[in-house]
Amino acid sequence: MGKRFAELAFTPLVKEQQRLHGSRQAYARVEQWGEPGDRLGPMEQEFIQERDGFYMASVTESGWPYVQFRGGAKGFLRVLDEQTLGFADFRGNKQYITTGNLEHDDRVALFLMDYPNQSRLKILGHAEVHEGDAEARKLMETLRVEGEKTPAERAVLVHIEAFDWNCPQHITPRYTREELEPLLGPMRKRLEALEAENRRLKAGLS
Repeated sequence: MGKRFAELAFTPLVKEQQRLHGSRQAYARVEQWGEPGDRLGPMEQEFIQERDGFYMASVTESGWPYVQFRGGAKGFLRVLDEQTLGFADFRGNKQYITTGNLEHDDRVALFLMDYPNQSRLKILGHAEVHEGDAEARKLMETLRVEGEKTPAERAVLVHIEAFDWNCPQHITPRYTREELEPLLGPMRKRLEALEAENRRLKAGLS
């Protein structure tokens, strides 16, 4: 964990809970001696570029947290530099809850999951929305993923304040069809070969 993430996340009440449960001393050392944790390194950048989806939390005008899933082709969440991410925001169910929330409060929290390897990256940042002008069109073209057919309505930039890697405990491994294909492909071929052999044997007995 970086110092910046601790600075933002460890409020007085959080620190009191850490004291009650015995973890405050360890996290105090992080706050004093940890890495800054506000600029994406090579490991974080590679991890982000391999994701095909993420969860983004925003805050409503009434103070409620709201979480929405954003998905697309692998790499649709683009690393623009060490402190900036960007993505083209596709047309969805037209509720516009996140879009409205960001007009009220631009703070966001991102959860990026790698279920097979039981890894997750948390990012805190400020979202900048571009829509309906030349700058928005330029950004959407830059962030567009080749082959994506869903229209993009806006471009969203996330200016990173802090990030943190979570421990793998309690992350249940899950696999996409793409991730399973290298294992299932040879099994399918073997099954097809066995079925063909079975048909030949049956034909020889008839």
